[in-house]
Amino acid sequence: MADNTQKMIREIKERCFLAAVFFSAALAVLPLIAVLGYVFVKGIGALDLNFFTQLPAPVGDPGGGMANAMVGTFILVGIACLVGLPVGIFGGIWLAQYGSGKRGFIIRYSADVLSSLPSIVIGIFAYVLIVATMKRFSAIAGGFALGIIMIPVVTRTTEEMVKMVPRTLYEAGLALGLPEWRVSLQIVFRTAWNGIFTGVILAVARIMGETAPLIFTAFNTMYWNLRIDQPMASMTVQIYNYAISPFSQWQAKAWAGSLTLVFIILMVTLVVRKYSKRVYYG
Repeated sequence: MADNTQKMIREIKERCFLAAVFFSAALAVLPLIAVLGYVFVKGIGALDLNFFTQLPAPVGDPGGGMANAMVGTFILVGIACLVGLPVGIFGGIWLAQYGSGKRGFIIRYSADVLSSLPSIVIGIFAYVLIVATMKRFSAIAGGFALGIIMIPVVTRTTEEMVKMVPRTLYEAGLALGLPEWRVSLQIVFRTAWNGIFTGVILAVARIMGETAPLIFTAFNTMYWNLRIDQPMASMTVQIYNYAISPFSQWQAKAWAGSLTLVFIILMVTLVVRKYSKRVYYG
């Protein structure tokens, strides 16, 4: 009888624990579902073909869209990747393999501090360094600011993924007579690529939602512009301009732009997570 009672008590405790875990997980997901649902409800009504193919329309004119801002966003992200990925990936490989001393500690600490800086501070830095030098806003400055934001995320992710590669693979490559740089790139980097790729996508998803750095650097334009040495439109800045306007038509466009941006980030993340394991280098 006592054994049955203890067994029942254990089952009750186990079920209570599982219920608490499930409830906690639901609470963690609920804000995301609420935000996505609200953005969908507010933005779906303003989406049409013109939104994806036309330029922003003046107040009072029907139609209009964010075609230039969508293209500009991808250009800015591309420039940011050119700036941030080489530094972040190679820096992470160096930290994982050679960063056990004082220099490694300083670099890790600097990366952690950089990742915690407000993005507007990085935007002001890019403004002083590039915009003030060039005497104009440009996509180069915007991409540079976003690239700096990417660096600490990619660096720390790359370091952790490379550390997970078995040391025996590295030593086997050296035993075959390969130089260290070839072992690092063709064996270690290739093995850790899936995890590194995930970190890269997380960094891209973060910078696609940045607004403050672009206000100080790429600024914005209501027209088509593909020159990277000139101001360039972006979805986040365009959404911001629409959202703070007193016109209901523009506010509806802001919700539609928010929904589109969320959808783009979601699709990029899902596609990359699905196909990254099929990508090999070396």
